[in-house]
Amino acid sequence: MSLNLSYFLLTSEYTILTVLIVVVIFFALLLILGIRKSYKLKKENERLNKISEEMAKKKEEYKDFTEGHMYQ
Repeated sequence: MSLNLSYFLLTSEYTILTVLIVVVIFFALLLILGIRKSYKLKKENERLNKISEEMAKKKEEYKDFTEGHMYQ
């Protein structure tokens, strides 16, 4: 009986260890994907800010749209 109990405990430990390893790998993968996504979003935000600053620097020139109108 003690042989069966020790075999059960040993098997149980290996099962718990296997489950823990799978869980750690899963969450590590989620963490890596989250960091990668965050990096991509940061780069995209910087690119959009640069475009926004360039557009703000451009001087809007007023164009007289009535110039070519046929009823002056």
